[in-house]
Amino acid sequence: MAANTSPHHYQFNITMTCSGCSGAIDRVLKKMQGSKNHSGIDNYTVSLENQTADVYAEEGLAYETVLEKIKKTGKEVTKGWRDGSEVGV
Repeated sequence: MAANTSPHHYQFNITMTCSGCSGAIDRVLKKMQGSKNHSGIDNYTVSLENQTADVYAEEGLAYETVLEKIKKTGKEVTKGWRDGSEVGV
């Protein structure tokens, strides 16, 4: 598998108790995937088992934007990282 070349890697610890929770996170991140004319998410993974979401984002998509979209699902984000450095949630 080739290394991901996205400019940004955002990681989130999210309290998820069931597949419905992880499904809600998956749906919101899927809607944020980029197009030719709009910066967005290149790739992402959501793990119910690990309580995490890993997001590989294009240059124009800010950490704060992704964080707010995840929070709008009603799930609690307990920790976050932007390009390897812990940041506020």
